[in-house]
Amino acid sequence: MCLGIPMRIESIEGWTGLCRAGDDLRAIDLSLLPDARPGDHVLTFLGAGRRRLDAEEARQIGEALAALDAAMRGDADAIEAAFADLVGREPTLPPHLAAQLASDREDPAA
Repeated sequence: MCLGIPMRIESIEGWTGLCRAGDDLRAIDLSLLPDARPGDHVLTFLGAGRRRLDAEEARQIGEALAALDAAMRGDADAIEAAFADLVGREPTLPPHLAAQLASDREDPAA
């Protein structure tokens, strides 16, 4: 599986950007993002920038990745904080699946 990592462009030389995510500083191919400038946030996959992000979207993706990392470490407190909007909430089905479930309950033989 390939995960997109949000990074901030520190500098650009040719088609290569020196990009930062936390303490990680990497050379990223920006040839697919000719309008990218230092200070921009980009979503990177396998060493290449794929699309520009606004700062808020980059922050949200970074937080989601940090929550996944916490889950992999078994850090229950970090998981609960990262997914506070889901804690204690009953899951809901999309309308088309809710209708199918209701139909199945009315006619169990179907």
